[in-house]
Amino acid sequence: MDLGIKNKKALVTGASRGLGRAIADSLAKEGVQVAIVARNQGDINSFLDTHPGNHIGLAYDLVPEGNPQKMVAEMIDKFGHPDIVVHNVGGNLGFTDPLCGIEEWRQVYRFNLEIAVELNQMLIPQMRLNKWGRIVHISSIASLENQGTAPYCSIKAALNAYTRSLGRYVSPDGINISAVLPGAVFTEGGYWDMTSKERPEHVEKYLSERMAIQRFGSPEEIGNIVTFLCSQHASFIVGSAITVDGGQGRCFF
Repeated sequence: MDLGIKNKKALVTGASRGLGRAIADSLAKEGVQVAIVARNQGDINSFLDTHPGNHIGLAYDLVPEGNPQKMVAEMIDKFGHPDIVVHNVGGNLGFTDPLCGIEEWRQVYRFNLEIAVELNQMLIPQMRLNKWGRIVHISSIASLENQGTAPYCSIKAALNAYTRSLGRYVSPDGINISAVLPGAVFTEGGYWDMTSKERPEHVEKYLSERMAIQRFGSPEEIGNIVTFLCSQHASFIVGSAITVDGGQGRCFF
């Protein structure tokens, strides 16, 4: 299937490894010019070395105030305005106490939602002028049910609501916004990789009891779904939150 996005320009945040890298790889395979954002220059170089072409890497930590604006300015100067934006920055930041302080809540909010809001506010106006755009937020199955920490679940749920609300607002301009809700995905050096080595019995129990498919997902499986949502064929998807979780979640939505 021709996805119709060859030579489009895409911005992928949090693209150093894992899901973000797989998303950037998948888009590049479709002929998309990709600007990746990561904190580690070595990871950026790894992507650029394996994907010759008109791709660029931007070394930024997007959490500090002002850095999203600096990143966008550099990207536009070197790369131009993106047609596609994939927001992959996120995580629970290790805050597991439901009664953690408000500052910890603010950090989770900043990391999982506010950065995406800032970038969208800067990048959507040009998409509206172009009458075409794709924005995908990487949420989590934890946004639909209590499968994580209270701050993380709550902010990811807010990200879903933001996706739905903003998606309806900009859809008449040819901009389609969606969210992908991954379940447990095995990434090299990630939580499940370490847990498999340290507590294999826990992993076996988790897979048998929680994962309907009886295995973890792969970053590539998420990356390919995201790439489809960035395609011409996703034109009727407006503000949708799509679970890609191997049957991990048990909610009906």
